[in-house]
Amino acid sequence: MKNKIFKPVTTLLILGVFLTLNSCKDEVKKTKENEAVKTVYASDVIPFFDHWKLILGDGSNAGIANNFENKDFFYTNNDGKNNWVVFKTPNAGHTHGTSNNTRTELAQSKKWAPTSNANLKATLKVMNVSVTGDARVAASYSVVIGQIHSADGHENEPLKIFYKKFPGHTKGSVFWDYEINTDGDDNSGRWDFSTAVWGYDLSVVGTDVSTYPEEPTDGIALGEEFTYEIDVKNGIMTLIFTSEGHETKIFTKNIIASEYTTKEDIPEQTKKLFVPIGQDGVERAEAYSSEGCFFKLGNYNQTNGKSPEINKNWCSGAETHGGDIQKQYKDGNYTEVWFKTARITVSDDAYSNDGYFSKNDELYKKK
Repeated sequence: MKNKIFKPVTTLLILGVFLTLNSCKDEVKKTKENEAVKTVYASDVIPFFDHWKLILGDGSNAGIANNFENKDFFYTNNDGKNNWVVFKTPNAGHTHGTSNNTRTELAQSKKWAPTSNANLKATLKVMNVSVTGDARVAASYSVVIGQIHSADGHENEPLKIFYKKFPGHTKGSVFWDYEINTDGDDNSGRWDFSTAVWGYDLSVVGTDVSTYPEEPTDGIALGEEFTYEIDVKNGIMTLIFTSEGHETKIFTKNIIASEYTTKEDIPEQTKKLFVPIGQDGVERAEAYSSEGCFFKLGNYNQTNGKSPEINKNWCSGAETHGGDIQKQYKDGNYTEVWFKTARITVSDDAYSNDGYFSKNDELYKKK
């Protein structure tokens, strides 16, 4: 009788324990699955996206990018130590506004007078630049990672910060360009003056399509962190560049009073690089003083597929696979930039930049 009573009870107890254990395992599994699919957004990593609109590598305006990702162009990644915001864009595809180049880039939603106060600081690393292009073309193998842009007039750029690395080199260059705010209504004569930070400036190019200059000894490698800070006060732009193991570099530039009001003022670098292709304009005396300016941050790919015969400084003749984005990503014809930290402060007098976006969004729709 005892065996007949206790046998089913024992069986039931074992079955109960088994079901409980399985239930616990299922709960743990579901919890892990839920944790695995949780998205870390860019706005979780760098919580400043209320200040920007995001232009994607297909030319579209994604707007304010809080809790937003796009796996082709804009997402987050972890390098084992930190979360980073990834900006990725191909050599060719649809572009925003009048540009020949693709970008995955933040553009500030407000603009400010260059006589006011504005500051942008960011820490980043460049992970890839295009592997094809014409070495004689100044923009080949480069990406712009930070800008000050004018929202008015010619919409020129008092600042573009570049990273550029020639194929086969371990180290690349960081440099910054000042673009003149061309005098008069014709902007075709505009040009850049470039200043090296680490490595070369924009004007150092190859002797033929695939012959490169020597690798810079003080350059920055792909995947190497560095920081830039842009500080504007009363019309003076101060730039500070820092990176572990490299000399800190500081530069200043007046952006409300021009140095280039006559042909005689054109720098020797410009005479060699831009004047031969007809870009020999002069700058209005007040430079950018009467225009609203705004910051840009991200990945503005400077290597495109247009023929160097069109413009030997900006048209790279790189591989684009007819605009097929995934093919470009597969064989290295893209730029990829990761940002770890960034912050922005601007004057309380900053005002809406909607006019810039509406005009350039409309140009994109017409393409």
